[in-house]
Amino acid sequence: MKVFNLALPLSLLLFAASCGKPAESEDKLIVAAASDLIPAFRELGTSFEQATGIKVTFNFSSTGILARQIENGAPVDLFAAANIGFVDGLEKKGLIITDTKALYARGRITLWIAPTNKAEISKLEDLASPEVEKVSIANPEHAPYGTAAREAFQSLSIWNTVQPKCVYGDNVRQALQYAEAGEVNAAIVALSSSVQTKGNWILIPQELHQPLDQALAVIKGTKREKEARQFALFINGPQGRPIMRKYGFILPGEEPVSAPEK
Repeated sequence: MKVFNLALPLSLLLFAASCGKPAESEDKLIVAAASDLIPAFRELGTSFEQATGIKVTFNFSSTGILARQIENGAPVDLFAAANIGFVDGLEKKGLIITDTKALYARGRITLWIAPTNKAEISKLEDLASPEVEKVSIANPEHAPYGTAAREAFQSLSIWNTVQPKCVYGDNVRQALQYAEAGEVNAAIVALSSSVQTKGNWILIPQELHQPLDQALAVIKGTKREKEARQFALFINGPQGRPIMRKYGFILPGEEPVSAPEK
């Protein structure tokens, strides 16, 4: 399983595909997936390949960026978004196979406190304190986890105070990297990422933001429709669901019991 970054200009990907030699990913299933899925989907990809022999290439980025790339013709077989609204948007443009659209998880956000932080932070409201100088979140203009962070701040009436402190990551993974590097006091990140770190984090009440209902769909025109459908079913099936649950996702038909252990 190979992972590469779609932050590369789209023109470079198109150039690689247009060369006389077949693109390296030509015989692989290409999955565009939201950044909160990195740990879970890497494990899912390995399990899927072992079970089926089908190799998977993941393109991880913010959901909004991935959706734009699909609209512009990027080579994608399956899209796994961090918010169903982006899948709905592609459906309206006739870019997905409608009967493949399905919810696969609900995400949660956490307050992740940087190891270098010296300010007193024990709850979300503490980020409005003058002691807290910088906070990183995913860009709310195109990243659903960033949108959820902004909504949580707004629910607590502290957005106007926190906004000037915000350092925006292109995606939720980059927001965490800023905190891990000590460039900010704290970050609002995905629970799926937090459970993989040794840092101190606090689960943010989901009532403070709109649900992060995450959906997937097979892209219309793919030459790997059969394989894409297989992987979509695998994610929501008996082999995939325990992996998603392990990373803190709430699964369709289930209610959260408690957050995974820190």
